[in-house]
Amino acid sequence: MKLRGTELSSAVRLALSLGAVIAAGAASTAFAQDQSTQPQGNTNPAAPQKASTLQTVVVTGSHIRRVDLETASPVVTIDRAAIKASGKLTLGDLVQDLPAVTGGNTNPQVNNGGGTGATSIGLRGLGPNRTLILVDGHRIMGISLGGIITTPVNGDAPDVNSIPAAMIDHIDVLTTGASSVYGSDAVGGVVNFILRKDYQGVEFTTNFGQSDHNDGEQQGYTFTFGQTSDKGSIMGGVDYNKTDGIQAGSRAFSRNAVTVYGTNGKGPSAPQPPSVFIGGSSSAPNGHIQLAGSNFAAAFPGCQSGFVAHNPGAGTDAASDYHCFQNNGPASDKYNYASVNLILTPQERTNAFLMGSYNLADHVSVYLDAYVDKTSSNSAVAPYPLTTDGGFQISSANYYNPFGVNYQSGQSNFGLRLTSLGLRETFAGMTLAQIHTGFKGDFPIGNQTWQWDVGLDYGHASMTETADGLINLTVLNQAAGPSFNNGGVITCGTPAAPIPTCIPFNPFDVNSAQSIASLKAASAPGLATSNTIEKIWHADLNGGVFDLPAGTINLAVGAEYRQEYEHNQVDGLLTINPATGTCTLGSVCGAGLQGGYNVKEAYAEAFFPLLNDLPFVKSLNLDIGDRYSKFSKFGTTNNLKFALEWKPIDDLLLRGTLAEVFRAPNLLEVFGAPSSSAYRISNDPCTGYTGAPVNPACVNVKTDGSFVDQLVVQDLQGTGLVSGATYANIPIKPEKGKTFDFGAVYSPSWAPGLSSTVDFWHLYLNNVITTIGVQSLLGLCSSGDQGYCRFISRYPSGPNQGQLTAQTLQPTGNLGTTSTGGVDFSLNYKLPEFSFGKFNVGMNATYLKYFNVQTAPGNIANSTYTDAGHFMPFGSAQAAACPGAVGNCLFPRWKGQGYVNWQLGNWDASWRLRYIGRFQMGSQSPSQDVFPDGTCFYGSYCTIHGAEYKYGSTTYSDVSLGYNIEPLNTRVEFGVNNLFDKQPPLLYANNVLNANTDPSDFDTIGRYFWGRVTVKF
Repeated sequence: MKLRGTELSSAVRLALSLGAVIAAGAASTAFAQDQSTQPQGNTNPAAPQKASTLQTVVVTGSHIRRVDLETASPVVTIDRAAIKASGKLTLGDLVQDLPAVTGGNTNPQVNNGGGTGATSIGLRGLGPNRTLILVDGHRIMGISLGGIITTPVNGDAPDVNSIPAAMIDHIDVLTTGASSVYGSDAVGGVVNFILRKDYQGVEFTTNFGQSDHNDGEQQGYTFTFGQTSDKGSIMGGVDYNKTDGIQAGSRAFSRNAVTVYGTNGKGPSAPQPPSVFIGGSSSAPNGHIQLAGSNFAAAFPGCQSGFVAHNPGAGTDAASDYHCFQNNGPASDKYNYASVNLILTPQERTNAFLMGSYNLADHVSVYLDAYVDKTSSNSAVAPYPLTTDGGFQISSANYYNPFGVNYQSGQSNFGLRLTSLGLRETFAGMTLAQIHTGFKGDFPIGNQTWQWDVGLDYGHASMTETADGLINLTVLNQAAGPSFNNGGVITCGTPAAPIPTCIPFNPFDVNSAQSIASLKAASAPGLATSNTIEKIWHADLNGGVFDLPAGTINLAVGAEYRQEYEHNQVDGLLTINPATGTCTLGSVCGAGLQGGYNVKEAYAEAFFPLLNDLPFVKSLNLDIGDRYSKFSKFGTTNNLKFALEWKPIDDLLLRGTLAEVFRAPNLLEVFGAPSSSAYRISNDPCTGYTGAPVNPACVNVKTDGSFVDQLVVQDLQGTGLVSGATYANIPIKPEKGKTFDFGAVYSPSWAPGLSSTVDFWHLYLNNVITTIGVQSLLGLCSSGDQGYCRFISRYPSGPNQGQLTAQTLQPTGNLGTTSTGGVDFSLNYKLPEFSFGKFNVGMNATYLKYFNVQTAPGNIANSTYTDAGHFMPFGSAQAAACPGAVGNCLFPRWKGQGYVNWQLGNWDASWRLRYIGRFQMGSQSPSQDVFPDGTCFYGSYCTIHGAEYKYGSTTYSDVSLGYNIEPLNTRVEFGVNNLFDKQPPLLYANNVLNANTDPSDFDTIGRYFWGRVTVKF
């Protein structure tokens, strides 16, 4: 699938391509490869090498300026050479591959629940809301990563793909909490994109890539310029890239909704061993029509599903024209939606950036870092599911209705897939601008030098989304209402009140010419817009206080004032009616959002060199930091950190950090208006309910023991509401916790170029802010926590009495605790130079010892989920409790990266490994069972308990080769990602939202070829 092309973008690509040819022909100066042997940021080989002096820098994780790059803060660095060798046009996927990133995240491979081209980063499996993203130490704002119409309520986080790759020198990833340094959101860690400095020259780059299936084409063009002098520096550029989408039907693993199902044999049926078949959605092209109370109910005795489907090609008037709807097995009537979805969503990005500083005086300068990103993207999902739960109604007086009942919410159920209407596509356009500007300088106090920085950080994002393939239910319900034969012409209305402008709709033969005409008359697009603004005024000061025998005490202090504001608007056709849970366009509904808050903050950090040059104490340093925050809506918080560094010998650094962390609720979590939500539940505590003892979760459920939840029995998605805390009238407060990190850095003098690290880490977080899913609501309410019962809504009467209605609300609130811990390892070795080249080898790995979630500690309804080493399927309570999850969530025990780099003269090559360790789905423990073979029907008739599916490790190999053509001042690179075409594990459609697998962690594209040409002059 390709984005809608524009003449402007075509002209830009043509002009840039011609520019590359002209530049290559005109180049005459020598070209030097951009290797780590060059000074950082200096790509001009003609520049004379100056004697370097040790300069102090601010390392990510601290405000103190120091000479040391290895400190108490564990930081993983991705240098510019690694960024280029990846072949990635954007930065998000590169960072998401890091071992410390796990759990639930989104990226362009996520279609259902994504589609904006965004990539989120969630360190330690804590979700993108708990990872702070910085550019050169400055906070950037979050946006709705899943869009406005389809985003989950807690979806605000930065899109790292919007940061232009050409302006980045390297990426620092701090893998421990840093709220005492940066404030809210720095819970799991910090990702800091460091800008290039003092760039000199002009550079043009063109990229092209394509999978070995001849799809997923990527192309990119970058123009960069820079000038540096004694008075200052300036750097700017323009970057354009475009990626075509890939349909799931083009890959064998994703073209069908492959479902696994089995039963334990209890209840009315014989045992059914687990079997695999092509399943899908019960909203199928041949209908999903409830029998209860209809004219044909007696004609289908023993129909276990209680629903029928139309026989293709048959009439629609007699019972023989229908058959019992099959939910499972090879003859399943469910709709195979998989092939028309996307496994790579298309996007087109254009961004421009400008960075510079100017020396106003010897000790004062002004600076500006700014970029603007414009993105167009889209997602595509299966055609519209027309359901009575979604607001569709069929009158018993409809001329074509042979069942003799009204089909509508609260009475009889009807479902249909409108394949003749085409796909539901959402087109998103976003413009994001980020500016960091201010003044900085230095001044002496005694024999100490102090640095100061005063400035403004401003961010603004606007997004417009258009959803196609939707139905105006007001129009269609009239067309499916009463109708009659008016002299051989079927007419809407009644003989006394005909509706001549209406085209009658026959929902029992949706492919007839008249039905298609009726659907087209009722089709309409939906529109939503959003605007997000963030302003930060900051003042920072740091320098030496006085000298101790072991060194200088350094102090950093500062203050910030931050404002957050968001305003989302949804057009009237998509605006939800909370009383019914539906809207005019029915499929996806939402509401506007408007709100904001401010926060005043002050911080202080002090560095104390305690001892040095003593036996077994080459140095001993203590770092203490504190940050005070006052929120206009959430009160105050104070967060401390203590960090200790001890070098017993020159080769070994022992380090430890104890810190408090916190996160304030974001705007969507606080002000999010009600919007549609699709959910799954694995069991309903009211199944078989007899009224004794009284269960508060079972209001309106029959007490004769006959109730069975149809969502569970038929493995269906439910339709409900999701909202922020304000709408749900739930008090909400910040999360708070503690993080601990103890490790060592070993750089042996007997092996120059070798460095290794090991870090043991632990994090505990309470009052976790989360969307409280339907499964949790049922469990909490039925266990006696009646504060959650008011959000559960069931039909009071009719054939669906007791079933959950679309008004069931999933609120946002504080619920549960999360604790996680593990070990990080790294090894890097720059080998001695050989006659056949220079080699640099390394690895970076994380072992996840535990990731435990308590849903309601101290409550009888509390459940403890031990997620490490497990995949949590969509619809499970475990997945609902997973931070940042997009339908499902994976926590492999091991995740790692490795690399081998080689250089000889003008040649260089790289081999990179990405490793995802073994995991399992399902568990022998009843408290952890997520029913991978299907959902639990009811007590005596259930899918197989204790089923386990174990998956081996997955390793991806990426290779690249580069050559510098010095006479032409040109560099040529070629690479292959996923060299051996490793396929993703099959997790089955009944356990995931996308492509039968987990697109947040595994590669869905397959083997991918890319090339790049860079010209410098």
